[in-house]
Amino acid sequence: MTDRIHCTALGVLLLLIATTAVPVAQATSRRDQAAVAALQQRMDAAEKRYRDAQAMEDEDAGAKAEQQALTDMQAVVADCSKQQGCVVADMLEAYERLLKANTDTSGNDTDGDPIDEGELAGTDVPDEASANVLLSEEGRRFVNSVQFNPAVQAGIKRWLTDMRPALMDSYENYRYMQAMMAPAFKRRGLPEALLFGIMAKESNGKVHVGSRAGAVGPLQFMPATGRRFGLGDDGTGFDTRYDPRASADAAAEFLSERLAQLNNSIELALAGYNGGEGRALRVFQTTGGRSFWDSDVYSQFPAETKDYVPMVIAAAWLYLHPKDYGIRWPRVSVRPATVSLVQPASLYELTICLGNYGSRDGYLRALRNLNPRWDPSASIPAGTLLNATSRIAWLYTLHCRSGARVDLARTLVASDVNAAIVRVGAPVTAPAASGDAAPAPASTPEPARAASRPARVPKSYKVRHGDSLQVIASRFGCTLSTLAKANRLKAPRYAIHPGQKLVLKGCDG
Repeated sequence: MTDRIHCTALGVLLLLIATTAVPVAQATSRRDQAAVAALQQRMDAAEKRYRDAQAMEDEDAGAKAEQQALTDMQAVVADCSKQQGCVVADMLEAYERLLKANTDTSGNDTDGDPIDEGELAGTDVPDEASANVLLSEEGRRFVNSVQFNPAVQAGIKRWLTDMRPALMDSYENYRYMQAMMAPAFKRRGLPEALLFGIMAKESNGKVHVGSRAGAVGPLQFMPATGRRFGLGDDGTGFDTRYDPRASADAAAEFLSERLAQLNNSIELALAGYNGGEGRALRVFQTTGGRSFWDSDVYSQFPAETKDYVPMVIAAAWLYLHPKDYGIRWPRVSVRPATVSLVQPASLYELTICLGNYGSRDGYLRALRNLNPRWDPSASIPAGTLLNATSRIAWLYTLHCRSGARVDLARTLVASDVNAAIVRVGAPVTAPAASGDAAPAPASTPEPARAASRPARVPKSYKVRHGDSLQVIASRFGCTLSTLAKANRLKAPRYAIHPGQKLVLKGCDG
């Protein structure tokens, strides 16, 4: 409840300005003047509490204190709107000061939209927070357990040069999923930095990535390994290897097993994660438990694993030591929230109407990562609860419940390239004048070859890259449910893959 108040408070205050019209007398009574002065004191005190909360070392306590301060400010503005002689706009000066201070320190330009209070809470994980991770027991254990050798240093060089954009994307994607993934590692005493390093190397935090070998998900589980650790079809057609929480839990269990087998060697556990647990155990046993970096051990792993191990450790090292390497992580507002759809919409439609305020690349990746069960083009029923953040929920309320952006998003997503193709000999009808019947099209001689029969819908279709079931259904004039039933595809994901042959039963063009 407090999160909801926190992320909608400013919208409520702005609404009060727009809808409240309290006449201000030329001369107010002393009693009214005293009441206005008391309201101003309450507003000043709430602003001070907000600023003090931002300086708290305990982030959770600070967030609660901020929420309470914002709630108090909202109450002051509501009381001001009812008080003779009180000007609501004057009371909002405190908000303007907070917003300006936040914008000045963030280095981000705004597009004129109101700022989500969630952003004011300092959600960018500054260097101090990363230092706290390093000082934690799990951070110290990781640093003391791995070798910071030239191979790792070369990996750091790659992450900081050609692969820096991928590192930044990995961090931003991870922050959205951190609350779902990190607890699994913490429960087993595994360093969170290790989770970040694996995810950065495996998928850059893109939940729906798949490899040619068949590994999928944010942590790239193969089918057989996934099944062993409880991942796979959950009975609805959804593969839980794509689920951030489930895959993190499976990865933590896998690594715990490997560490127990391999004398707590993080390098060998990572070699088992990438190159096969059987191979890692066999090499460990036949070499007397020597280090991964021992030439006799190192030489028995494939080139991919020799690259994988130091790259994961390098990414984890940078996660723990950003300040030492000049890294400033992207600002990400990630307070968990949910969005209840007031009307059907796809993730593509939501991405368009949300815009990209507060995020350079918009929110498609965040929505997909937080809601991996949904195909981005599938229409999601009204009333569905989607995982989101407080900022996304705020933008949804502002732009996606109704209005021009919703209509525009629906039009753009429904657009079909085939509708732009003009067939030779097709009659062109001039637009009718207002109040008049549309004139008959002019008779134009057509070449004999243009008078062929209408094209028939083929019996089958081979899926191409970028296709979704919804797009294919629209292209051939059949409903999504009919096409899904004909091909035994399960809702809500309707999973298809390039090269798959679909039966176009029930389509009429």
